[in-house]
Amino acid sequence: MKKIAFIPARYSASRFPAKLMQILGDKPVIQHTYDNTVATGLFNEVVVVTDSSVIFDQINANGGKAVMSKKEHESGSDRIAEAAAEMDVDIIINVQGDEPFVKKEPLQKLLQVFEGQKGEKVQVASLMQVLKDPELVKDPNYVKVAIDKNSNSLFFSRSVIPYPRNKEIETHYYEHIGVYAFRKQALLDFTSWPMTPLEAAEKIECLRYLENGIPLKMVVVDYMGVEIDTPEDLIKAAAYLKQ
Repeated sequence: MKKIAFIPARYSASRFPAKLMQILGDKPVIQHTYDNTVATGLFNEVVVVTDSSVIFDQINANGGKAVMSKKEHESGSDRIAEAAAEMDVDIIINVQGDEPFVKKEPLQKLLQVFEGQKGEKVQVASLMQVLKDPELVKDPNYVKVAIDKNSNSLFFSRSVIPYPRNKEIETHYYEHIGVYAFRKQALLDFTSWPMTPLEAAEKIECLRYLENGIPLKMVVVDYMGVEIDTPEDLIKAAAYLKQ
């Protein structure tokens, strides 16, 4: 199977404009993401898909591969589909541009769900991690996912799911990590569908799959690092980098 990692990189993020070009250590956030994805050695190719000439120049000037996309996309998955549509690829990994601390093991686990007889049925997969801090469980910036006994997604929400109505029962919470793997046709199908009501309400793109009857196979992994959504996250990332 030919595997390509695509990194959607929109310049004008609403909560933290130009966050991908913020300097983290000795280079921009997006350069960390690209370099660490390449370093996993898991992919035939790694491509940054961006609407910004600044990001395009940053990656290409440092020996990487970046392609330009339209500015008008509803999600990162829509953005990478524009590039992937014309490429020869079987499995597509969507690595978020604001995840600079990409590691090999989580991505390897994600790719493995497509292998074997059971893997043939998987169309889309994604990552999650155990969420233990009660304050983070309540934080709407942390997307929670509920799963069935086979690790298929049941729902994603910024609200507390499941809600602990019975305080005597131990409840496990999982945070959705926005790294996705798709079969090529599943990604192209995603972009052909209009935004769905739950997706629009929660601002969680993978709900579009659930509302069209396709569950995501979820893979639990250890902590991946810091996702940079705010200036405060950049400070946390700088501290994490020094560890």
